[in-house]
Amino acid sequence: MKKQCLWMMAAILTCGLTQTSCSNDDDAVVVNPDQPVILNCEKPDYLKPGDKVALISPSYFTPMDNVEKTANVLRSWGLEPVVGPNVGKKVDGQYAGTVAERVSDIRWALSDASIKAIICNRGGYGTIQLIDQLTMNELKASPKWLVGFSDITTLHGLLTRAGVMSIQGTMSSFLAKGGTDETSTMMRDLLLGKVPRYEVPAHKQNITGKATGTLVGGNLCTFVPNLGSKADATKGKDLILFVEEVEESMHNIDRQMRILQMNGVLDRCKGIILGEFTDCGTEFTYENVEAMLHELLESYNIPVLCGFPGGHGDVNLPLVMGANVTIDVRTDGATLQFNIDGDQQQVNTADITAPATPTAARMRLAGKIE
Repeated sequence: MKKQCLWMMAAILTCGLTQTSCSNDDDAVVVNPDQPVILNCEKPDYLKPGDKVALISPSYFTPMDNVEKTANVLRSWGLEPVVGPNVGKKVDGQYAGTVAERVSDIRWALSDASIKAIICNRGGYGTIQLIDQLTMNELKASPKWLVGFSDITTLHGLLTRAGVMSIQGTMSSFLAKGGTDETSTMMRDLLLGKVPRYEVPAHKQNITGKATGTLVGGNLCTFVPNLGSKADATKGKDLILFVEEVEESMHNIDRQMRILQMNGVLDRCKGIILGEFTDCGTEFTYENVEAMLHELLESYNIPVLCGFPGGHGDVNLPLVMGANVTIDVRTDGATLQFNIDGDQQQVNTADITAPATPTAARMRLAGKIE
């Protein structure tokens, strides 16, 4: 009897120390703050002409006019748009439906085998409400591309933890402008199997070096609150962390980065990519946000690639989240390469421009102002 009790106690302790629960429930995730998880993501199939693409709204409301214009863009690309059953609804003045309605549209898009990719209509706020509503099994059962950025960062974290790559890329709120800008066409090309290899100009705050790891992250103030949840892809090891922000004070960006530091995330990073810090504060005397973060990151002796045009700026180039990537940061510039199959497309980010978006319009789309 004594031996049996000791065996049971050992089993209980073992369950508490491992990365996942000892039960057979694939969604019972036990978070051990001292032990990183293994990230191993599958690449969904690239699209073919005629494939169906779902348009859904997991966060804030998007006018149906934008959705319809995006559907026309997808048709011009040779794809077949299908609109989520609850798209167009508006709840509590901002949300694109109740939590149940937004989750229902995600489930519909994931479970319909004829749908090959999912494009989110808008960010804003709301995906943190969906974390505990979605299971790892349904997220990985039928891998397909999900596209979005800003608040959609939460869904990228969930998919990465579930083992599926996704695309940080432009959404209906921007595609509705016509879909002919390079931000949009590069996202289209990636969905169709043309993988970018980015050449990025030298930046004063770069830290040189070369590193390979799993690409995670996104909008800083979206993914930091997810630490410890099942949407927390920063629990992985050998990370390449991507960070971008919009309309945030320098002190809050510093606060969020130090939260990552205190949770051991920066220790798990092999390299860091700093994207756009659009319309962010200048309350300190640092030259820019990158200069402030350089001061924090230089002691880690890892490469830091600054100035990648991804995030809330006028150019928002697509990134494959959950992919194995290599960054090579040199004094004369840097490269970002996705180590996945597909036709390679050389892209010099310095050559890509876009018309300026009015600040108020950008803030409204990001959910920063009403």
